[in-house]
Amino acid sequence: MQVLVQKFGGTSVQTAENREHVIKHIKDALVKDYKLVVVVSALGRKPDPYATDTLLGLVDYPANKNSARELDLLMSCGEIISAVVLSNELQKNHISSVALTGAQAGFLTTEDFNKAKIKEVNPARILKEFEKNDVVVVAGFQGESETGEITTIGRGGSDTSAAALGVALAAERIEIFTDVNGIMTADPRVVKNARPLNVVTYNEICNLAYQGAKVIHPRAVEIAMQGKIPMRIRSTYSDELGTLVTSSRILEMGMDIPDRMITGIAHISSITQIKVQTKESAYRMQSEVFKAMAEAGISVDFINISPTGVVYTVPAALTEKAIDILEVLGFHPEITEGCAKVSAVGAGMNGVPGVASKIVQALTNAGVQILQSADSHTTIWVLVRANDLITAVNALHEVFGLSEINEPV
Repeated sequence: MQVLVQKFGGTSVQTAENREHVIKHIKDALVKDYKLVVVVSALGRKPDPYATDTLLGLVDYPANKNSARELDLLMSCGEIISAVVLSNELQKNHISSVALTGAQAGFLTTEDFNKAKIKEVNPARILKEFEKNDVVVVAGFQGESETGEITTIGRGGSDTSAAALGVALAAERIEIFTDVNGIMTADPRVVKNARPLNVVTYNEICNLAYQGAKVIHPRAVEIAMQGKIPMRIRSTYSDELGTLVTSSRILEMGMDIPDRMITGIAHISSITQIKVQTKESAYRMQSEVFKAMAEAGISVDFINISPTGVVYTVPAALTEKAIDILEVLGFHPEITEGCAKVSAVGAGMNGVPGVASKIVQALTNAGVQILQSADSHTTIWVLVRANDLITAVNALHEVFGLSEINEPV
């Protein structure tokens, strides 16, 4: 039995017209003799009546101090409604189908409400349903704890649900359907000549996702990578194959990783840079600063540590909170608001000299000041001012020739 997992996001299942495209993709897979698990998100986006944010509005979230447990009860409804609606429409199209909640589909999670972690996926119920149904529609984003509590696994959770089911069922492939036709070399809203990528590695798409590309949740890619299940990122509204996510390009394309130094340029805006200098013990200061940020639930990024101080970034929305904490500790932080993080990602850069130099030269030629930088084996990050973001992304996209990518399918 060949199993294919397909995931459709909220806009894909938003209207009856959109769901016709979903049903077409399901029919195309059934013709190829697949058994299908279809994971769905809640219908549409706010103000659509059954979208997750609309449901949260019913209890005045976040203004009201809501019970995290009851928020999960409420939020899980959106995906369940979506699963039932799609299953019903499949049956009208003479496709044998059944809808399951996340718990019924075998998701066992921790009891960390609103941000539960998947502990185990037992696909026994799904396999049983395949005896009489060709399609099992699963409510994404949710599961059940050992004590029987309904839980949700955080935003992007439907991607993660699909990946976990793909691994548990040893699926031939996981297909993530979105509004765009796969992974692009950059955000097409920022770079007009951004190009689609036919194949990327798991590591590349993880880094692109963590650095701002919003096509797929990085945790989903990590799960698929661990299970060695290929993924495709496709458009709901097209028959094109989109982007294949796999372990290596050489098997699929006869093209090794070094043949493409940089895969894409990603970015994150609304960032604040914080510098804390001290003439006292730097060890004490470093420990106090990061401990205080962690205890306040402030996620820090882009960390540079020196003998005389630390430099790091926080989301813009948490700037005032971070400043207040530092001042209470007796520090006088230097704040640079209105920053953006630009990242060049590519498995082919590993061990290749001159990549950083090329980035610095391109940004210098474009008149962009680099406020901070860091690198890893597959990613080089630079912090720039937000008003330089578009210039910086386009300059890096151009210097690495990403608009000229023309890969074979």
